[in-house]
Amino acid sequence: MGQNKDLFVFGRRGFLTGAGAALLHTAVSAQTLSTFASPERLGAYPFTLGVASGEPTSDGFVLWTRLAPQPLQPDGGMPRRPVPVRWRIALDENMRKVVRRGVALAMPELAHSVHVEVQGLQPSRWYWYQFEVGREESAIGRTRTAPRFGAHTRQLAFAFASCQNYVNGYFPAYRRLAEEDLDFIVHLGDYIYEGAGGAGVRAHLPAAEIMSLEDYRVRHALYKSDLALHAAHAVFPWIVTWDDHETENNYAGLIPQDPADSAIFEERRARAYQAYYEHMPLRRFSFPRGPDLQLYRRLSFGGLMQLHVLDTRQYRSAGAPAGCTPGERIDGYCPSALDTTRTITGNRQRDWLIEGLSRSRAQWNVLANQVPFAPNDTNADPAIRTFGGEKWDGYPFDRAQILDLIAGRKLYNTVIITGDVHQNFVRNVPPDYVNLDAEPIATEFIGTSISSGGDRTIRTVFGGDANNPHLRFQDNHHGYVRCTLSARQWQVDYRVVPSVLVEDAPISTLASFVVEQGRAGAEKI
Repeated sequence: MGQNKDLFVFGRRGFLTGAGAALLHTAVSAQTLSTFASPERLGAYPFTLGVASGEPTSDGFVLWTRLAPQPLQPDGGMPRRPVPVRWRIALDENMRKVVRRGVALAMPELAHSVHVEVQGLQPSRWYWYQFEVGREESAIGRTRTAPRFGAHTRQLAFAFASCQNYVNGYFPAYRRLAEEDLDFIVHLGDYIYEGAGGAGVRAHLPAAEIMSLEDYRVRHALYKSDLALHAAHAVFPWIVTWDDHETENNYAGLIPQDPADSAIFEERRARAYQAYYEHMPLRRFSFPRGPDLQLYRRLSFGGLMQLHVLDTRQYRSAGAPAGCTPGERIDGYCPSALDTTRTITGNRQRDWLIEGLSRSRAQWNVLANQVPFAPNDTNADPAIRTFGGEKWDGYPFDRAQILDLIAGRKLYNTVIITGDVHQNFVRNVPPDYVNLDAEPIATEFIGTSISSGGDRTIRTVFGGDANNPHLRFQDNHHGYVRCTLSARQWQVDYRVVPSVLVEDAPISTLASFVVEQGRAGAEKI
C-alpha cells in the first residue's frame, strides 16, 4: 500500500476533507482487513498511551487507543502502514462474558489512533473493554452507558476538571479521581499546554513551543503518558471540550494572540485540531476538516440531566476592543464592547444552545463551558465598575441572549460548570451585569486546575464582596469538582489536594454547596 495516500482525499493545503473523513471511517471491511491481517511485530508494547472511552449514550460509547511503542517519537515508533486492532467488550472485568467484538484499522494518517463507535448495548450499565494487536493486549478499561432518554433516573455522579500543565507539577488529583464512584468525567479544556514551559517540575517535550503536527502529537503523547491520567481515563467515560492551550494561548477563532503568526495560524489550528481528535475519545461527528472541528454537542442522561457541551474558542470574535475612559463607560462597559456583532460562541452555536435550552425537559440543564460566565466586576473601587477581557464578560450580547431566555422561561435548573481560571469559585448568576445583587436565575460552579499554576500560597474565602455580592466562594487549591444530582438537589464537593509536587498526594473535600430544584443559586452545606 506504500504511503496509503490513495485511501484519502486531501484539500489543496493538505488537510483531510470531508471525503477523506468518510474513507477513514469506512476503510475497515472484510476485504480491506484481509490485506493487513498478518500478525504485527511492532518491536515494543504498543499501548503505552493507555485506553479511554467517551461520549456515552444510552446504547453505546466511543472506545479509544493509539498505537505508540515509542510514544515520544514523532511517528510513535510505528510503521507507515495501517495496522488492524482487535477490540472486545465484556460484561465483566475479567473479559469472559464478551458481548461485542470487532476490528478497526489504526491509520498512519491519524497517528495510528483508533476510535470505535459502539451501539446496541444496554442503558445505565458498566462494561469492560480491551484492545489487542498481534499477541499484545492493552490494559482493560471500564466504561458506562447513559440512562435511556427521558427515563426516570434516581441519581447521577460525575466530576469535572481542567487545566493540567505538565511542567507545573504532577497530577495527584487524577490519581484520586480514579478512586471515586462516578458515572463519567467532563474535561473543560487546557488538556495540554502548547508553550515551551521553561524550568519546572517536569519538562515539556518538544522543548520549544509546538507548531507542527508532529509537535502536537508528541506533546499529547507526553501528557497521555502520565500514569495518573491513564488511570482516570481507564475507569470512566470522558466528555471533553477544549479551551485555548490545546492550540495557542488566547487565540480567538482564526486570530492568533501574536499578529505576526496570522499568515500561518489557519494551518497551525488545523494541525492542533487534528492532534486533539487523534488523542480524544470523540465520534466521527467531530472529525477535523482542515481548521474546523465540530465540538459543541448535546448529551442526555435520562430525564435527569441534559449536557450542552460548548466551544467558546473556535468561533469567537477577537479580544476585547480598545479601552476607554471611566466617564465613557456604560454600566461598566466601553461602548465598543457592547457591539452586538461581537460573539464568543458564534451565531450558529448560540442559536443551537438557545433552542436546546428551550426544548429541554430535563430536570437539570448543564452548560459545559470553558471560561467564567457570570459577571465579575474587577475594579477594586466600588464606585467604578469594570467588565471585559476574554471571559463571557467580554461578550455581553451573547450572554444576555442566553440569560434572557433563562429568565423568560424560568429555567432556574440551569447550572454552568466552568474551568480556565485555576481557582475554585461559586457564583450565583444574576439576570444581567447591572444588578449583581439581584435574585439569581442560574448557578455557576468554577473548578480549579489539576496542576496549572503550581503550588502557591493558599487563599480560601467564603462570601461575596462589595463589587461582587453574587460570589459565594473562592479558593486556589488544585483538584476537581464532584457533582451528585437527583431530581430535587444538585450537590458539589470541591475536592482538593495539598500539593502538586507530591505524586500520591491525598484528597479532601474543602467545601460543599447545594442547589435546590426550582430555585437558582448555591447554598453552602
